[in-house]
Amino acid sequence: MSTGSPKLRLAVLASGRGSNFEAICQAIDENRLHAEVVILISDKPGAPALEKAHRRGIESRLIVPASFTSREAYEQAMVKACQEAGADLVVLAGYMRILGQTFLREFRHKTVNIHPALLPAFPGLHAQLQAVEYGVRYSGCTVHFVDEGVDTGPIILQAVVPVYFDDTEDTLSARILEEEHRLYPEALQLIASGRVVIEGRKVRILSPK
Repeated sequence: MSTGSPKLRLAVLASGRGSNFEAICQAIDENRLHAEVVILISDKPGAPALEKAHRRGIESRLIVPASFTSREAYEQAMVKACQEAGADLVVLAGYMRILGQTFLREFRHKTVNIHPALLPAFPGLHAQLQAVEYGVRYSGCTVHFVDEGVDTGPIILQAVVPVYFDDTEDTLSARILEEEHRLYPEALQLIASGRVVIEGRKVRILSPK
């Protein structure tokens, strides 16, 4: 990996345990991802992701929507925190809110998410349960750019995971999560290396230089 270029500066948004945040940090530690996490923001008091950031010496912020008079004011505070940290890219890692125009106006095509299904199938909550109940043979995970819809932005990478007859939401979730931890840093490294280009609904992955 070339280290001559500046590192991609990441702002991570997390609502829960932060396992994808940890996977991203580990990829950085192992020099698989030429980036640095400059801030972690959570909307949930006591979220384990906050403590994980603290242990790593990464700036962490708790920004709770209920503290603001409107969604716009909340998103403006999020934008300000990301901009003050100097973030190049916003990474959603288990962040359970839909971002609106106020936020995306400032970080359009600079916000990414990972979803535990092969989009456009099974968007929204409980995607793993949706897959099990529908009876699909394969599911997986998708890294995509974020737009105003629910898991509707241009797709960067996907990974396929088999669904077994006796799978439950928990067993399928665990198998998909392993792929998430591999796929997310890989997609972020493609962005860090300048190989991701959005062309309408599609994402072109350029060949290595």
